[in-house]
Amino acid sequence: MSVMDDVGAAVLRRLDPEAAHGLALSALKAGLGGRRDPRDAVLATRVAGLDLPNPVGLAAGFDKNGEALHGLARAGFGFVECGSVTPLAQPGNPKPRLFRLSEDRAIINRMGFNNAGLDAFARNLSGRPKTAVIGANLGANKDTEDKAADYVAGLVRLRGLADYFTVNVSSPNTPGLRNLQGRAALDDLLGRLAMARGPEPLFLKIAPDLTEAEIAMIVEACVAHGVDGLIVSNTTLDRPDSLRSAHAGESGGLSGAPLKDKALTALRWAHAASQGRLALIGVGGIASGADAYARIRAGAAAVQLYSALIYEGPSLVMRIRHDLADRLKADGFGSIQAAVGAR
Repeated sequence: MSVMDDVGAAVLRRLDPEAAHGLALSALKAGLGGRRDPRDAVLATRVAGLDLPNPVGLAAGFDKNGEALHGLARAGFGFVECGSVTPLAQPGNPKPRLFRLSEDRAIINRMGFNNAGLDAFARNLSGRPKTAVIGANLGANKDTEDKAADYVAGLVRLRGLADYFTVNVSSPNTPGLRNLQGRAALDDLLGRLAMARGPEPLFLKIAPDLTEAEIAMIVEACVAHGVDGLIVSNTTLDRPDSLRSAHAGESGGLSGAPLKDKALTALRWAHAASQGRLALIGVGGIASGADAYARIRAGAAAVQLYSALIYEGPSLVMRIRHDLADRLKADGFGSIQAAVGAR
């Protein structure tokens, strides 16, 4: 990404957040942005059987329908996760539902899994760039009584179209969804997914608002059902006292800088509980190479960004990559894998 891309991002920040999001997607679909992607061999890594050119990914939520995958594949990410997608199209929650907390470098959203549904998502994935690693984030429709069935439907419909799947049971914006993180409900869900899955790696995305004991329980459930990894973590319902923005009281999930410490703690708990049995992806409040390196040394095999891109611009991806490579070499690590968990 060039300086001009960052200038464009600064202009978009002057617009309504959801309108700006739509324009950014349109620009990527039109082929604007992107750059040559010089690769550093020290950043190439393998996560749950996926060969990544670098460990810096795009988190779900930006490209909900998989519309802009060709543009995103040129943005320097090591992998791109699209979605969340639900079996049936749904409009999501009423607007306004997306808020910038600029003073706090944060975002609050209560989007509610707005998306065009599985059929449209599958059509978009069928034309995806074949050289990029693309993940599909699965959700459940708001009014579905058997939410586990929705995840199974997504997994079956998209099998062979994505390189990996993420089961999102941690969005705070769909009523009852986080209840699937309890052991009985989780065993039912993961058992049904195990019966339906193909060869693609399967990740579970969890909330940061869990206790250490709850995370340990989720780890054991994932291991028991053959899940390949955890994405730690989603947005938080907490509102730190330090928030200064006038939007701090809005309902929804908080992401960005205020989530950093909470997400890092949850990752450390997951790493301690998993003892190498699950691949971990760290997400939440990552805005620099130092942040990404801290997650890797805390146990993450890879990281994901989203909110920080809004404030730092698209060039953040390459800045993090360069800084990560420098930090690895300075500390004597010959690969990302060598640094994972090396606190």
